Amino acid sequence: MGGCFSGDVEGGKQAIGGVQQRPTSSTIANNAAHNDAVDFFFRSRGQYPLFSQIELTLSALNLLDCDITSKSDPMAVMYLRKKDGRLEEIGRTEVILNSLNPKWIEKITVSFQFEAVQTLVFHVYDVDTRYHNVPVKTLKLKDQDFLGEATCVLSEIMTRPNRTVTLTLTGNVRAGVNRNLGTLSVQAEETVASKTVAEINFRCVNLDNKDLFSKSDPFLRISRIVETSAAVPICRTEVVDNNLNPMWRPVCLTMQQFGSKDTPLVIECFDFNTSGNHELIGKTEKSVAELERLCLQKEAANFVYPSLRGNKVLKGQLIVDRYMEKVQYSFLDYISSGFELNFMVAVDFTASNGDPRTPSSLHYIDPSGRLNSYQQAIMEVGEVIQFYDSDKRFPAWGFGGRTSDGSVSHAFNLNGASYGDEVVGVEGIMAAYASALRNVALAGPTLFSHVVDKAAHTASQSLSQNSPKYFVLLIITDGVLTDMAGTVDALVRASDLPLSVLIVGVGNTDFKQMEMLDADNGRRLESSTGRIATRDIVQFVPMKDIHSGQVSVVQALLEELPGQFLSYVRSRKINPVGAPAI
Repeated sequence: MGGCFSGDVEGGKQAIGGVQQRPTSSTIANNAAHNDAVDFFFRSRGQYPLFSQIELTLSALNLLDCDITSKSDPMAVMYLRKKDGRLEEIGRTEVILNSLNPKWIEKITVSFQFEAVQTLVFHVYDVDTRYHNVPVKTLKLKDQDFLGEATCVLSEIMTRPNRTVTLTLTGNVRAGVNRNLGTLSVQAEETVASKTVAEINFRCVNLDNKDLFSKSDPFLRISRIVETSAAVPICRTEVVDNNLNPMWRPVCLTMQQFGSKDTPLVIECFDFNTSGNHELIGKTEKSVAELERLCLQKEAANFVYPSLRGNKVLKGQLIVDRYMEKVQYSFLDYISSGFELNFMVAVDFTASNGDPRTPSSLHYIDPSGRLNSYQQAIMEVGEVIQFYDSDKRFPAWGFGGRTSDGSVSHAFNLNGASYGDEVVGVEGIMAAYASALRNVALAGPTLFSHVVDKAAHTASQSLSQNSPKYFVLLIITDGVLTDMAGTVDALVRASDLPLSVLIVGVGNTDFKQMEMLDADNGRRLESSTGRIATRDIVQFVPMKDIHSGQVSVVQALLEELPGQFLSYVRSRKINPVGAPAI
């Protein structure tokens, strides 16, 4: 991370500097505003969802020739298949005249979301000569000759070492023609903007005191002014207690956050209040270019305070002690270089789930094929994760169940084997889960520490071998923890390892303990010996809070995983496989 601050600090005084933010669009702006309203200013944990802009370059070989006196004039159209099966058009290439082997220049931009399975559909058309001078966006596709289609998942492209896939074109074309429709190649490139980072050290002097019995507790909030003249928050520093001349840890701003070096940024200094009603000390408006100039010329910017009579210039000043631009490796750089995510799952077999033979049980296997909450979580999360796991062999465990030897186990192999806990693919997990329900009696209590330790042991072994792997443990549970202290100790120990823990809560239990493990209040976990977790590795989502059709479990759980991954590799100064150090 090169010293950029992106962690949490004690007492809910969270920091948001240095984490990548979704690029600007109407939906993104709305999302930022929503987070701002819900969590004091916006998402208070200091982790924005990672969202990378990808440019796709298309080319084709051996296309069908539909023209009589010349070759086809091809154009490609890309769609995103929605959950309901509908196709949403994302972009079109230009038309290339007289070519069966086109290499299109026009790139199609798509936003890569780790947390979603993004199915891309490509249609290739021969554009009729009548429309050659018509803008491609206005072309009616039904008036063009269809040359074939191809489908792939965006993550399939992103995990290839060269980020290129070649797809066979298929489809119903004119009767009597050669059915070999050729191939379409898709090459992905992450835009440079998402890797460019400005690392800035801010401090202030002579701030106004807003507190009665002590000094102000200042922090900075930085917002970007968008086309509507609204200010969209992009980062926030940590809080410095009781100090009118504060110095903050370095802030990292990505170009995706600030847009361009000339984009106006509003920098506001607030006095922190635990109520969330933070009091404005002063504000200034500067672009990144102007911040760089302040640093080079060793100048300060005076804060102003807005009032009905106009802006009052204050004695308090903002100083940029250090400004540096650099390129930062992204999540995609690691994954495409050969870094793997290895998926593990642990399922709650405690008696509070209810008798699996009764329809009211959370473990009930519906003969109609309708998935229960456990199966749904396995399928949705596993569907995404398995794209990043090359061998698709997953350790799968159960906990809180009475196994065949009569003892209660808190980390038994889901497949029932004495040796070997791995199953193949998500289907293997589903089959092992169904089998375990027939062979393991539900018992209790609910203990997490055993499966967390087991996952941590696997991650530790991989770390000792310098393997380019990061591990993800999915815990699916219905109940309140019996070993809260033991679980916290296990998670604090694991926070140094290449491991994230995703927890899905099923049923209607009070999951306050899970929320404590998630450390969303800005206070990192502390073990029974007083050790503070190196980083937040837990994300919790209760199934009952997932609004139908609004946010899926997979989006809620996995949006933060790339950020947790990056916090680990950057803190360890681990580069992508074969990449030079930055």
